[in-house]
Amino acid sequence: MSLWFVVSLIKKRNDVADVAWGLGFVLMTWASFFLSGDSGVRGLLVGVLVSIWGLRLAWHIHARNRGKAEDYRYLAWRKEWGKWFYPRSYLQVYLLQGMFLFLIVMPVLLINKHAGAELGLLDFIGVAVWFLGFFFEAVGDAQLARFIKDPTNKGKLMQSGLWAHTRHPNYFGEVTQWWGIWLIALSIPNGMLAIIGPITITFLILKVSGIPMLEKKMAGHPDFAEYKRKVSVFVPLPRK
Repeated sequence: MSLWFVVSLIKKRNDVADVAWGLGFVLMTWASFFLSGDSGVRGLLVGVLVSIWGLRLAWHIHARNRGKAEDYRYLAWRKEWGKWFYPRSYLQVYLLQGMFLFLIVMPVLLINKHAGAELGLLDFIGVAVWFLGFFFEAVGDAQLARFIKDPTNKGKLMQSGLWAHTRHPNYFGEVTQWWGIWLIALSIPNGMLAIIGPITITFLILKVSGIPMLEKKMAGHPDFAEYKRKVSVFVPLPRK
């Protein structure tokens, strides 16, 4: 995270932290895998799942931000924090994000520390849950990107596809994937303790930096009140 803070100084934009987010999980996953020396098939399995998620997310955010102004959240902080912008960015954006990253990836670290038994039913259920989450995040992101790219949709609010059943399919998908990883961790000694990972990402998305900030931004759209009334905020449900 310190390295990415230096990158942000060079690029003069703090939203590179969003690209670093997914890559950080991939780095910690494989570092713990190779350092443990005894992760087994389960460690390899979660390593592949986390890499697919992290690399796709990092590329998606990089492609989304390329050629555009700095993300609105960081622009607002740049004005709000004034002369304290750089020290607060390092502590509040990069190091704090690194701490949350460490907590969220805990199921993977525990899996890599204990090879555990052979793959069983819980592992397959966990993989199925992970794939459900990956579908919602990847497809939701792709649908939104395609919608924004179409000039005829300028000024409109995305309300079709997965976005007709949850206002945040990508966030639902991200959280669901980590609950899937935790289910896989239940097959190892003390795997229940890894619940700190999915609880942390769920709390961040629902209460802190995910949905609350985005809904606040969307509230100014003339169609948002009706959209909010008819569509579930998080868990996909039939449209009212």
